[in-house]
Amino acid sequence: MPTMPRSRSPQPDLFGASAGTPPGRAVHAARLEASVRELGARLPGGIRLGTASWHFPGWAQLVYDHPADERVLARDGLTAYSSHPLLRCVSLDRTFYLPLGVAAYRHYAAQVPDDFRFMVKAPLACTAEVLRSRPGAAPAVNEHFLDARFAAERFVTPCLEGLGEKIGPLVFQFPPLRRELTRKPEAFATRLAQFLGALPHGPCYAVEVRDRGLIGSAYLNVLARAGAHHCLSLHPRMPVASEQARETALDRAGMLIARWNLHTGFSYEEAKGRYTPFTRLVDEDLPNRIALARLALAAAERGDPVYISVNNNAEGCAPLSVVKLAQQIAAHLGG
Repeated sequence: MPTMPRSRSPQPDLFGASAGTPPGRAVHAARLEASVRELGARLPGGIRLGTASWHFPGWAQLVYDHPADERVLARDGLTAYSSHPLLRCVSLDRTFYLPLGVAAYRHYAAQVPDDFRFMVKAPLACTAEVLRSRPGAAPAVNEHFLDARFAAERFVTPCLEGLGEKIGPLVFQFPPLRRELTRKPEAFATRLAQFLGALPHGPCYAVEVRDRGLIGSAYLNVLARAGAHHCLSLHPRMPVASEQARETALDRAGMLIARWNLHTGFSYEEAKGRYTPFTRLVDEDLPNRIALARLALAAAERGDPVYISVNNNAEGCAPLSVVKLAQQIAAHLGG
């Protein structure tokens, strides 16, 4: 059976470290300026901002009190992360490459307060048409593509049992699909409807696509009937935030789930090389920032929940992007 490809960067094991790894000095929350805490208090309670993962030593003095080892942060950094007044959710992205068990989710949930939420990416094995058994191997048909039973057993149920009340949106991110489906978006919508309809009831499901042609009336109708949501994907393959929101009606109604993934013009590898160690904003994206702020505030005013996660590869440093986004939201509040 084909297996999921490895991440672009090494992924930690269950708790971020191998057996016998020295524990390192415990990490604590960074001391923040009063203005950041005041900003957190100003934001509407329905708006949850966060980052894509949290184990980055370069976030010292922004999130953490010292540049701790990445393995220490991956295992135990969430307590410090979740004490930041602007970081009220986090996207668990490592699950895209390796499904986690209940114990891992419980470990994460135990580190955060009751009001904190986890956005979780579904395994690639649920959403990829083809997979490689190992790097360099020929792609093979993925037998679990849009397999609701597999998704429920390996993803949804462990999330529910492990995260409990701290579960947020479960995001099914579809990589670029073959032309056989993208040329017939109605066919994809039909399969998506069957998949979503067979998933366990209860969680908030979101769908993120990387093929603009899939977004249309058939796709949106499927989401509406299933009670699922389009995940606004800020990615070079997709329209900018304002345009994508218009095409999916997120500028007028519904929960806002957004993932600010990657700056236009770069691949993930190029952005990572340009932005590492993720200590500062390098390429600020003001149009998408303004659009996200307006969309978030409009949703909050309607009473709809807002989840926005930011990747380091969006502007160079996800925590600083979150601060800038929060400032933009606050500026609209003041207006």
